Parts: sequence; structure tokens; C-alpha cells
Amino acid sequence: MKFAVIQFPGSNCDQDCVAAVNSLDGLRAEYVWHKETSLDDFDAIVLPGGFAYGDYLRCGAIARFSPIMQAVVRAARAGKLVLGTCNGFQVLCEAGLLPGALVRNRSLRFVCDMITARVEVDDSPFTHGCQKGTLLRLPVAHGEGCFFANAETLRELNANRQVILRYADSRGRIGPEANPNGSVENIAGICSRERNVFGLMPHPDRASDLRLDSADGAKIFRSMVQTISGNRATSERAKQVA
Repeated sequence: MKFAVIQFPGSNCDQDCVAAVNSLDGLRAEYVWHKETSLDDFDAIVLPGGFAYGDYLRCGAIARFSPIMQAVVRAARAGKLVLGTCNGFQVLCEAGLLPGALVRNRSLRFVCDMITARVEVDDSPFTHGCQKGTLLRLPVAHGEGCFFANAETLRELNANRQVILRYADSRGRIGPEANPNGSVENIAGICSRERNVFGLMPHPDRASDLRLDSADGAKIFRSMVQTISGNRATSERAKQVA
């Protein structure tokens, strides 16, 4: 199973993503430069953290027009799994693959810390094996990680169960003291209505090995593998019936 890790000028977590994916049995990650135009050979796509194109204008605003993003959009619309972490989340919002926006932290300061994220949806392609309420210890490192959306968008996200992760304290309680950036409703990660595109500000790639103080991030990558394997099995059964 092969994952594409997109490299934009300014990406700085691409190596972390490749290392995290390659540490899991049966997975192989490859870098894909931003000037490429096809992702047909890959089973899933990862947009890593960093400062794509220097994050000039707005975070992710320039990366959204990169040649590879046309392929990312096509793959997402075809149902392929797409994961965007930190800057990757920002790029996905700028590209219109996820609703809302990531704006300056309420503190107006860069936040670098270990946080707790509570799993809100246990049957998404990215959270299989995590019961609702599971607490994940994941690092954050961002200056523009405050998720914002208008009231109508928030209603839709909640009604459609698209809020996958919320910031919580060590006991799983949601509140302002557990919110590192001021995100509305403590939202840490959301998925698309079709559920195959997932953006989150925490870094699962930096928490996929106990030597990094947490291996909780690996649960997200393993869930993606489970989803892809299940989809393949379903497709094969359908072919046999036909």
C-alpha cells in the first residue's frame, strides 16, 4: 500500500510523515513534488505540516494553486483518502476540500505543546479502532491554528458528524483551558461531508513512536490502512458477484 506525501517549497514535516508511514508494516511512503500532476499510483495522500510557499498572503493560499493540487482535488472527488496535518489542513481549507478557515491563534503567539485530542467520531475512515471519547496525545506547533466557521457551517459539521477531534484536557473534558489556539467549539480536526478528506492541526506524524512520547498518531494511519483494505475487499466481492 503506497502513500503520497506532498512536498511544497517550505514543507518541513514531510520527512516526519514519510518516517511515520514507513514505520508501519505493509506501508510505503513516497515524496511527491508540488510540480507533479498525477497521483494515480497512490492509495492515499498526505499533505504535511510546514510553511508551504512561506505561507505568504494566508497559510496555504499559494499552495492551493500548486500543480499537484489539481491532482489532489481529483483524487479526493474520486473517493481517495486525503489527510492534511497542520499546514496541510490549512491548504485543504484554502482548496475548498474542507469548510471553514484556520486563522491566527487567539493568543497571537505561536503554540508548540503536547495536547490531548478527544475522538468524537469512531467510525470515520481515520478513526477505526478508536472508541468515541478516546484521548489521543498529539503535538501541535502552529501560529494560525484557530479553526473558524460561521454558525451555519458549524451546524452542518455537527449534524453530519464531521467534527472528528476536539481539544480536551487529560480527563476528556472540553473547555477553554484545554484549547491551545481558540478554535471554535474546541475543534481540532474535521472531515469532508464524504468523509474521505480529513484535516487536523495536531501532528499524528510526530506521535507515531513511543520514543517520541506518544504513539497515538499511528492509530490514524492504521485506520486509513484498514479503510483502504476494506474498500478493496468490497470492490473484489462486487466484481465476483458481477
